[in-house]
Amino acid sequence: MSGSGAAAAPHNTSDGSASKPDHRALIAVDLGAESCRISLLRWRDGRPRIELVHRFTHGAEQRTDGLRWNLQRIVDGVEAGLARCADLADEGVRSIAVDGWAVDYVRLDANGAAIEDPFCYRDPRNAKAETALYRIIEPSRMRELTGVQLQPINTVYQQYADRLDGIDGHWLNLPEYLLYRWGGRPVAERTMATHSGMVGLDGNWCEEIFRAAGLRVTSAPVLAEAGTIVGEYKGNVERLRGACLIAPCCHDTASAVAGIPADGMNWAYISSGTWSLIGTVLEAPCSSHEAAEANFTNLGAAGGRILFHKGISGMWLLQQSMRTWGLTDVALLVSRAQQQPVPTPIELIDVDDPALAAPGDLPSRINAQRAARGLAPVDDPPAMTRLIFESLASRYASALRSISTMTGRRFDAIYIVGGGSQNSLLNSLTEKTTGLPVVRGSVESSTIGNFAVQLAALEGDISAGHIARQAALLQRETLS
Repeated sequence: MSGSGAAAAPHNTSDGSASKPDHRALIAVDLGAESCRISLLRWRDGRPRIELVHRFTHGAEQRTDGLRWNLQRIVDGVEAGLARCADLADEGVRSIAVDGWAVDYVRLDANGAAIEDPFCYRDPRNAKAETALYRIIEPSRMRELTGVQLQPINTVYQQYADRLDGIDGHWLNLPEYLLYRWGGRPVAERTMATHSGMVGLDGNWCEEIFRAAGLRVTSAPVLAEAGTIVGEYKGNVERLRGACLIAPCCHDTASAVAGIPADGMNWAYISSGTWSLIGTVLEAPCSSHEAAEANFTNLGAAGGRILFHKGISGMWLLQQSMRTWGLTDVALLVSRAQQQPVPTPIELIDVDDPALAAPGDLPSRINAQRAARGLAPVDDPPAMTRLIFESLASRYASALRSISTMTGRRFDAIYIVGGGSQNSLLNSLTEKTTGLPVVRGSVESSTIGNFAVQLAALEGDISAGHIARQAALLQRETLS
C-alpha cells in the first residue's frame, strides 16, 4: 500500500525549531465486534506504508449469566498483534491508539483490574432496563438532554441494568480500557462517550440522567478529546515501552469517518459493516423536533464536530442469515443474488424491525415479517440476499432524504466506508435509490482515521481540517 504525499511528523527541538522527521512506526488497533485488526504504519523514503499485521476473530458468547465478550481472548489477540508489530518495526514505535465498537464497557475493581467479562450490547437485559428507566425519566426528556438516538444498546441502559443487579463502580469502554491497561490515564474519549446516552448537548456528563438512573458521575471516566495523549506504554511487549498511548476517535465509526478524504460539507457517509450508519458531519448538534421524532443521533466526531446519523441493521442481516444457511462464500452469494428478480416495494424488509436485532435465525424472522403482510416465504438464499440488499438501499435513500430535510443540505456524493463498501451490488442499488454517486472508501477506513488522528496528535494539531489532510494522504496510500 505504498504511495506518495505524506511525510513523517518532525521532531521539535528544545528551541521549537523543526529537526529531522521522526521515522518511528505507529500502531493502530481496531476492535470489531467480530474481527479485530492490528496495523502498522511505517515510513519508506518519507512516505507512509500501512500493513495489516495481525487479525483475529472473536464473538459474543452466550453463557448462563448472559451474552458476554471474552475479554481475555480480546486482550491476548491484541497483544499478540502488538508483539508482531514490535518485531517488524526495528526502527521503533512512536505511538499506539485503539478504536472499537461503542456502548460496551469493562467494570473495574478498586485496583483498576477487570471484575468480569463485559456484557454484549445485544443481551436482552438492556431492553428490560430501558423500559424500567423510562418509568423514572421520560424518553423524550433523555432525547432532549442528549440529542442521542434512543436504543436499548446505549450504555446508560446497561449501566442501569447493572445498578438493578446491585453492581456499581468505575468503568471504561473497551478501547480506553486497553489504553489504561497498558499504562494510560483512565478516560472516556468524547466520540465514544457520546454513545452512552449520558453526555449532554453541552458536551459534559449529564447529571440529570445520572441522578435519574441512580448512577454516580464520580464513577464515570474523565472526558477527553480525540487525539489526547493519555500516557506511555508500560505493557508486556518490552520493545514498545515508552511509546505514546493516544486516544484517537475511539469509536470505530467516528474513526472511519475521520478516514474519509472529503472536502467541504456537501457529502454524506455510510459506514457499512455489522451496522449501517448513514449521516453527515455537522459543526453543531441537530436537536430539532423532527430529528427526535425520526430518532436520529448526534455523536462525537473528529475535531470536535458532530456525526449526525441514523443507525440501521446492516450487514448483520446477511451475516446472521449466512450462519443459518451454513454458507461462508459472500462473493458467490452476492453474484447469484445479482441474477435474482427485483422485489416489489411491498416486499421490502422493514430493516428497523426490533425482531431482527438479536442473533439467531434471521431468515425465519424475515419470513415471519412477510407472513404478517400476507406474503409467501423466501427460502432461496440468493433471493433472500437480493431482498436484504434492496431493502437496505431503500432504507438508505429514505434516511438520506430525512437528513437533507432536517439539515437543509444538498449532497453531491455518498462515501461508503467499511467492509460493506466492497459490495458492488449494494453500492449500485444505493446509487439507484439515492440518485447520488457512491464513492467507495477503504475497507480499513477506521484504521486510516486512527492513524490520521495519531499523526495529528503527534504534530500538536487535532483540528478537523488537519486530521482530514492526514486522512487524504493516507487514503491514497491505501487505495494505490
